[in-house]
Amino acid sequence: MAYNFFMPAKVVGGEKAVVKQIALLKSFGNRCLIVTGGSGAKRSGALEELTVALAENGVEYRVYDKIGANPKVADCHEAGQLACECKAQFLVGIGGGSALDAVKAVAIFAANPELEAEEIYKMNFKNEPLPTVGIGTTAGTGSEISAVSVLTDTKGTKRSIKGEFGYFNLVFADWRYTCSCPYEVTVSTALDAFMHAAEGWLGPRCNEPAAAFASECLPKIYKWLKYFCNEGKLPDDKGREELYHASLSAGFTLNYCGTLFPHPVGYILTEHYGIPHGRACAAFFDKLMERATQFAPERAESLCRLLGDDMDNIISVMKTLANCSDIVIGEVEAAELIKRWSSTPKNFECTPGGYTPDLAAKALVELAK
Repeated sequence: MAYNFFMPAKVVGGEKAVVKQIALLKSFGNRCLIVTGGSGAKRSGALEELTVALAENGVEYRVYDKIGANPKVADCHEAGQLACECKAQFLVGIGGGSALDAVKAVAIFAANPELEAEEIYKMNFKNEPLPTVGIGTTAGTGSEISAVSVLTDTKGTKRSIKGEFGYFNLVFADWRYTCSCPYEVTVSTALDAFMHAAEGWLGPRCNEPAAAFASECLPKIYKWLKYFCNEGKLPDDKGREELYHASLSAGFTLNYCGTLFPHPVGYILTEHYGIPHGRACAAFFDKLMERATQFAPERAESLCRLLGDDMDNIISVMKTLANCSDIVIGEVEAAELIKRWSSTPKNFECTPGGYTPDLAAKALVELAK
């Protein structure tokens, strides 16, 4: 079996990893810019633990805290300018997927201040990005160990950039920081992690290493999704820890296998209807299983065996938690929405049996059924 498996992110895990291993940051320099959202990094305790440790170790820092959900490329550009002004030698991203994706772009802008915001999508820059450190505060995005950054352009469209620059130089993985996530965020990010692993499992690139990560995390995540569906409660500390480490395994699968059609079609629900990313992707799980049952039945059956449940139950859990059945999209509106794809996305091509924009339009129309 021939494959190329490349994941160079250094992950240091464990409780209080930031405090215990802060000396690792000294190799990156004595000045940094911390990139976060408005409140999540503070609520989690990660920002305070990091800044105290930095100060005690003689590392100067500034904080940019304007990163919102679905990070805007314009904000990343602004943060890059600030990094230049304060002469940051490295960057630290603290938060969920938004802050972690954003800091990867900020690192490019900081090293290439001549770039305009939209030019980042051309992936043509002269200087190597600044070193980056990631500290995750949600259990779901996989951004800690993937090479992708998804940014919202000036037209409000989510677009991704990808390359070796997208790997963090260092990740501090401490599940405690996820404990401040409210219920809705916890559910949506768990759905995101599940879809990363499930799409990888059903896709054409799922070789033995990728399958090993997926088979390790999928039953754990699904167990908690059923719990959310049946109990409607937050997990205990053990559950928080299990979900966080499972999300990293799902991220490994995502990084190698990529995603299938639910991700790009899910972007439409996020951009136009404000549905959080994880729920938006999960809304199309039933359609994905339809394709897999028809064109990759062995993979579909093996997924159900892995989860220890029958397909109808699994689909019911996902539809309930995705909670998108009240979104009504007419055929004319759907036809307009899919015009964003002038050519067939790779995610569509990798879907079992292939996928088309017309099928995506049909899936959007059938959301409310």
